Amino acid sequence: MPQPRIIIVGAGFGGLAAAKALKNTPAEITLIDRTNHHLFQPLLYQVATAVLTPSQIATPIRSILRNQKNVTVILGEVTGVDKDQQRVFVTDADRENVPIAYDYLILATGATHSYFGHNEFETFAPGLKSLADAEAARNKILQAFELAEAEDDPARHRDLLTFILVGAGPTGVEMAGALAVLVRTSLKSEFRRIDPASARIVLVDMAPRVLGPFSEDLSKAAKARLEKLGVEVRLGHSVDQIDADGIMIAGERIASKTVIWTAGVAPSPAGKWLNVETDRAGRVRIQKDLTVPGHVEIFVVGDTASLDQNGKPLPGVAQVAMQQGRYAGKIIHNRIAGKPAPSPFSYFDKGSMAVVGKGFAVLQSGKVQLSGLGAWLTWAAVHLQFLATSSLRLTVFLQWIWTYLTGQRGDRLIVHQHAPPAPTPKRDTVTQSAVVGK
Repeated sequence: MPQPRIIIVGAGFGGLAAAKALKNTPAEITLIDRTNHHLFQPLLYQVATAVLTPSQIATPIRSILRNQKNVTVILGEVTGVDKDQQRVFVTDADRENVPIAYDYLILATGATHSYFGHNEFETFAPGLKSLADAEAARNKILQAFELAEAEDDPARHRDLLTFILVGAGPTGVEMAGALAVLVRTSLKSEFRRIDPASARIVLVDMAPRVLGPFSEDLSKAAKARLEKLGVEVRLGHSVDQIDADGIMIAGERIASKTVIWTAGVAPSPAGKWLNVETDRAGRVRIQKDLTVPGHVEIFVVGDTASLDQNGKPLPGVAQVAMQQGRYAGKIIHNRIAGKPAPSPFSYFDKGSMAVVGKGFAVLQSGKVQLSGLGAWLTWAAVHLQFLATSSLRLTVFLQWIWTYLTGQRGDRLIVHQHAPPAPTPKRDTVTQSAVVGK
C-alpha cells in the first residue's frame, strides 16, 4: 500500500515545524519553497544594519532536514491549488506549472509587504521580508554615507543622510535603534568630510504610539530610548506621498534618499488559490483544528491563517506559526497512525519582545513587563535559541559580543549585481581599413 503523500508549502517557521513534527510518520513528505533556505526573519534588520551577515540568519533547507529521510525538498513556487483533484501547481526552473498530488496539504506561505492601497510607494520605499531586501537596504544605507562623503556641496549632506522608516511596530523600532547605534559607533571615526552622527533618523507611523501591541508603559519606554539615541519619532500622521526625493507627512516635506517600509504585511494568495472565506486582510479563515472548512485534508498555518482565540485574532508572529505547524503535523501523524485527534489548537503566548538599540529591550509576557538590560539579555537568549543550527547560535553569539564590546559590525560591504559588459561593436571593413591606413 503506498504511503500517504503530504505536501508542505513554505519553509518558514510554520512549514519547518510541521515537517519536523512528521519526522516519524510513515509518509512521503514534499516540502516546497521558492528559496533554498530557511530565514530567521526577526533578525533581518540586523543584516540591513550590517550587524550580521546573511549566512548568519539563513540556513539551507536541505541541511536542516538532511537526516529526515521521509522529506523531499523542491525548489519551486506554488501558483495554485486544485482542491477537488487534490493537487498543487508548482512553477519549476523551466517556468512550467507542474501538478503534484497530495493526500494532505499544509499551507505555510507567510506574508509579504502591505502598502495599504498605495502600491506605488513600493518603488521608493522597499520593505524588509527577504535576504535580498535586507542586502538592498544595507547597500542603500551604506552607500548614502559614501555619496555624502564624495559630495562637495554640504547642503546636500542633510538629504543624503536622512533615513526614514515608515512603521513603528517591532521591525521599525528595532531598525531605527540599530541604525542609530550604527551611525554613532561603527561609522563615527571612518569619514573625513562628514560626521555620520549627524545623520537624521525619522520613524513615522499613523498610530498614536510605537509598539502598539505592547503596554503603554513599555511603549513609552521604547519611545524614550529611541529619542535618547537621536531618533525623531513622528506619530499620529499617515504618509501622504513617497517619491525618489522623500516623503510628505502632515503637509510637511521631509527630503530623503533612503526610505524603508517597516509597516504592515499582507498574506500570501493562498485564500485565492483555495477560493475559501478570508478575513478583511485576506487571511484564510480556518477551524480550531487548523483545517479549511469542508476540507479536512487542507491545513493553513502562520501568517496566512486567520484564527480567533479569546475573542481576538492570533498575531502574525513566529511563535504562532511554529505552534500551529507542530499541531498540524501531530494531527496528520495521528490520522495516519490511527490515533485519536488532539484537542483543538490553543496558542500559548510566551510573550513579546523588541530590542531598542544597544543593551536595551522591552519584554511583555502576561503580567510581566520588563525594560532595559535584563530584557535585552532575555531577548538575546530567546533569539539564539530559535536559530536553526548550533553553528549559527555560536557565530551570532560571538558577533553580538564583539559588536557590543567594540562597536564593529559583521558585514559592511556594498555589493551590487552588475550587468555584464556590452559586447564590443564590430567595425565594418571600411572603418578598419581607414584605421589601419591612417
